[in-house]
Amino acid sequence: MTTRSRPDHGRPDPGPDAIMSERRHLINVAYRLLGSLAEAEDAVQETYARWYAMSPQQQDAIDSPGAWLTTVASRICLNLLGSARVRRETYVGEWIPEPLPERTEWSTGRTGASTVDPADRVTLDESVNLAFLVVLESMTPAERVAFILHDVFCHSFAEVAEIVGRTPAACRQLASSARRRIRESRGPASPGAHHAGIVRDFKQAWEAKDIDALIGLLDPDATAIADGGGLATTFLRPIEGGEQIARAWVELADRRPGDMTVLERTVNGQPGLVVVQDGVTLTVFAFEVAGDRIKHIWVVRNPEKLRLWTTG
Repeated sequence: MTTRSRPDHGRPDPGPDAIMSERRHLINVAYRLLGSLAEAEDAVQETYARWYAMSPQQQDAIDSPGAWLTTVASRICLNLLGSARVRRETYVGEWIPEPLPERTEWSTGRTGASTVDPADRVTLDESVNLAFLVVLESMTPAERVAFILHDVFCHSFAEVAEIVGRTPAACRQLASSARRRIRESRGPASPGAHHAGIVRDFKQAWEAKDIDALIGLLDPDATAIADGGGLATTFLRPIEGGEQIARAWVELADRRPGDMTVLERTVNGQPGLVVVQDGVTLTVFAFEVAGDRIKHIWVVRNPEKLRLWTTG
């Protein structure tokens, strides 16, 4: 880490390397706050633009540049969350958080997980899976910011209050309300290997067009939600009911060209499926498994949200 030492202050002043080393953390925070990797990157870019717009004297007056960057990025995200609600009212079809572009083949298991760079672990935990991010979408912007910053990134409520513009006590209530939403949305947890097995069985039944097997793998009250953003052909309304979903997936199999491949890939830290054609990712499927059944399927087909799955 590069630092500069200014003779008039006696404490190290972070150089460009140290400032830019915060980027990964800022992206992690912004992605959870916004549910969009593209928007998160824009928010972080704006944060750095504000840092470098300051004079060296102004930068030197900041005791903790990392904390300053997190505060500014969080405030930018808070503002974006307010405007995002308005934009999503005109969004064509359902809006699903943008899936993270992972290439991990979960069929091989996560035996190498212990060798993952600790700095990358935060992208593998529960706070980044699609089920969690979907629940975050139901929260108010203030609830979401208070919960993510306090419960996920361990900021004090005093720090959160400075960002949200509320008292620490009010932020504590916001996080408590958000926590309650998370609890109410959760079904019985499934171990990772069991989750993977259910998704693999679903893939095999889908490819075999075995409607009875699909129905057996789906919760009777399961829902399937698709996000095409008006740019890709998909169903605009959620499909409700295990039998209805099974029939819809058999119809998809009937229409699927022979050169399309369904791959087992990690989607936001969970076993999922990815449809690829000519090296281009067309669809990403994320699953929530409760017990022995699939409770939710999220289908992302919006090409804008899948750009990084193809380009890396």
